Amino acid sequence: MEQLTFEQLPQAVEKILSIVLQMEKILQNGQQREEDPSDLLDVTQAAAFLNLSVSTIYTKVCRGEIPALKPGRRLYFDKKALVEWIKSARHPSNADIALTARDIYTRTNTRYPKRRAVRSNLT
Repeated sequence: MEQLTFEQLPQAVEKILSIVLQMEKILQNGQQREEDPSDLLDVTQAAAFLNLSVSTIYTKVCRGEIPALKPGRRLYFDKKALVEWIKSARHPSNADIALTARDIYTRTNTRYPKRRAVRSNLT
């Protein structure tokens, strides 16, 4: 790294600012990038990506379980949509199921109402 003199300092700052602006443009273009056609998968690629058979993919698409695109006769899958589908398919834990069942039971159970204090007429 070379030593800068006081006279060279404005030029060095200008150079740094231009580099930062270029990097900022590159980052903004990367974030605003339109959907890349390479992000689209066909049925065999989607099956390999999801580690499922092709027939299972067709079955899940027919049931509406997997998000798919069908422009014409072929199926295509957006890779990002498949990742989101995988992430959204969280199964509840046993503790979550037990809490939900207890809440439903206590809200809907009218067979065993809470006992009230009974006054006796023996006075």
